[in-house]
Amino acid sequence: MPTLYETLRADIIVAMKARDSVATTALRTADAGIKRAAMDANREIDDALTLATLRKSVKNLADAATDFEKAGRADLVAANRAEILLLEKYLPKALDPAKLDALVTAAIAASGALSKKEMGKVIGALKQSPDAALIDFAAASKLIQTRLP
Repeated sequence: MPTLYETLRADIIVAMKARDSVATTALRTADAGIKRAAMDANREIDDALTLATLRKSVKNLADAATDFEKAGRADLVAANRAEILLLEKYLPKALDPAKLDALVTAAIAASGALSKKEMGKVIGALKQSPDAALIDFAAASKLIQTRLP
């Protein structure tokens, strides 16, 4: 079974052969980001590095789209949204809210956190979870803040 990075590389070739310049550019940009992250961390490209890099790219694109909306640049917003949709197909599906709620509850209990000042303990416990790769930590953080006084 090919790795996530190998799948991305194969999709670049497919996009090039199909003369899909938008997809080719987006996938090549993601590929370059993954290679750069591997060089910066001085490690081999694996699924964990690929996922982390793609998540960061999607987050950056979403933030940029928000800024473009504020500036009234609908053309750039549409381009960013299209690139986000293209990259999201490589990311695993996020946890449903009920499962995230259960994980946060368990992490609060396991960490013994009693206030918002101890939120780092809860996040640390969530990162040790077997489902850590599927957790949207921004949503988890908001949920933790509502739970802790």
